[in-house]
Amino acid sequence: MISLSYGLPQSFRMPQVTGGFFADKSLLALVLVLLSFGIVMVSSASISFADQHYNDPWFFARRHLVFAVMGIFAALIVAMVPLSLWKNYGWVVLIISIALLVLVLLIGTEVNSGRRWIRIGSINIQASELAKFCSLVFFASYFAKWQSKIKEKSSAVLKPMGVLTVIAALILMEPDLGSTVVLVTAVLAMMFIAGIRLWQCLVVAIAAGGIFSYLVFATPWRLTRFKTFLDPWADQYSNGYQLSQSLIGFGRGEWFGLGLGNSIQKLFFLPEAHTDFIFSIVAEEFGFIGALIVVALFVALIFKAFALAKKAINQDSAFACYIAFGVGVMLACQAFINIGVASGFLPTKGLTLPFISYGGSSLIVTMMFMGLLIRVQKELSPNPQSTVEARN
Repeated sequence: MISLSYGLPQSFRMPQVTGGFFADKSLLALVLVLLSFGIVMVSSASISFADQHYNDPWFFARRHLVFAVMGIFAALIVAMVPLSLWKNYGWVVLIISIALLVLVLLIGTEVNSGRRWIRIGSINIQASELAKFCSLVFFASYFAKWQSKIKEKSSAVLKPMGVLTVIAALILMEPDLGSTVVLVTAVLAMMFIAGIRLWQCLVVAIAAGGIFSYLVFATPWRLTRFKTFLDPWADQYSNGYQLSQSLIGFGRGEWFGLGLGNSIQKLFFLPEAHTDFIFSIVAEEFGFIGALIVVALFVALIFKAFALAKKAINQDSAFACYIAFGVGVMLACQAFINIGVASGFLPTKGLTLPFISYGGSSLIVTMMFMGLLIRVQKELSPNPQSTVEARN
């Protein structure tokens, strides 16, 4: 049997399930359960839509399965890269992120008045999703290197804020307000634990909130979405149609749901139910109890990320701490917004539910985030042969 890791440095060799990479199996189990559930739900939610539009009921299911396999390989590749390399070359991934965001504005594919995808053959790459990953690595690297100055000098806060402003502005030009909110929230949370003064954090948060509010009320179609969120039933056959149909799905599910595959809303009542509003189908087919279990899985994964962040800071590994904390906040923010939108708790915003919604770029980047967590877990392992390679 030929070993694929022959000749590679130790830190780059393929992770073994019995070794340091998966010393704590709970992280791996949570990721695999959510990933598998996503495959099942995309298959269930898309079957009628795919049959109608592509004459193939398993069109989206097969593509999602391929994306899941690609995501697993992407996670393994990310997990094989030492944290020290991510830390030292954070500026490189930042340049890649900005280049992709500029490129999508120049040659991106326009869909529904938005320019968010770069088409390569039959594959669409969503630049804002990759920007989340690249930005997280860069800001974690910056805060780890300059956290002492951030605590002492107000001017040290201006540099990361300038970079964040540029990235956020490029994403907003697509336009993609949802991804901007997720990214800004994660970076501000990382900045807070890096030691930014409370009054500085409040000023930045208020400024960001003011800008987002302006973007909502100054843009007619965003304002319409906000009004629809306040009372979707007032215009349930037009602007409020998607949200009202989503709420009907929640109502049909009651306590224990209609059963897997028995959703009625996916039968062309809820538009493209396998994408941003897939949680409504989860609630309809598995009921309140099933939806609660899915939320609990996300909560467990998020707390796992935060636990790794705490463990990292206790072992004096600032970069690993910021990576794990940033991934946890970003995952929590995106899941909260998606579930909040589907349940009518938040205004409608196009964000996928991590692991579960159909979307290749989103799924692959989410798995890349999991690869970072796996690497953090590996380098913080109590295994004597495993050393922390990303100490501050």
